[in-house]
Amino acid sequence: MRAMILAAGRGERMRPLTDHVPKTLLPVCGRPLIDYHLDALARAGFRDVVINIAYRGAQIFEYCSRNDHGLRLHFSDEGPAALETGGGIRHALPLLGAKPFLVINGDIHTDYPFAQMQQLAPALSAATLAHLVLVSNPDHRPEGDFALQGSRVLSEGASRLTFSGIGLYRPALFENLEEGAFPLAPLLRSAMVNGQVNGEHYAGRWCDVGTPQRLSELESELGC
Repeated sequence: MRAMILAAGRGERMRPLTDHVPKTLLPVCGRPLIDYHLDALARAGFRDVVINIAYRGAQIFEYCSRNDHGLRLHFSDEGPAALETGGGIRHALPLLGAKPFLVINGDIHTDYPFAQMQQLAPALSAATLAHLVLVSNPDHRPEGDFALQGSRVLSEGASRLTFSGIGLYRPALFENLEEGAFPLAPLLRSAMVNGQVNGEHYAGRWCDVGTPQRLSELESELGC
């Protein structure tokens, strides 16, 4: 099973910190954010990891090539402009293989046990196109994204939760789409209508490191 880290974005909300450094290389307690993901994936038993790059991608390539944590890294270069989440995953399909794969937003910090995805993937029903990890709504997103009804994820419903940026996907969700820039959420909502998206509510550590303030709050929480 392969994993993908989304690292191509410009990180506009993190400016000025990202004016000269891509957001996944911003330090958290002295370590680049992406380093936490690489370490967690290696400990969870992953061996092949795809990283998409665009904005200041050469810096990400150089750092990860020197700090690969024993992983086989594959880089999906999107050129000068990122292809958004959906388009980025679509562009990387040739590197991700024919089996379900894990995708992680590069700008989150979490202790989610990624080994669970290794166990879940073989048990994923043929009709299920995605399994999403949802979290309790943070202060900056009180409205949430999706509803969880049992193990089924719905686009509408009571007690909405926030999508963590961690998901397990079948290539079939993307493979019939043309190359180009497009978001992930509309694809997921269409699959939800057909009952093809499952999910879980994770209550452990999770932070969307989307602004300088949240980066500072995370470091305070981690005690550094």
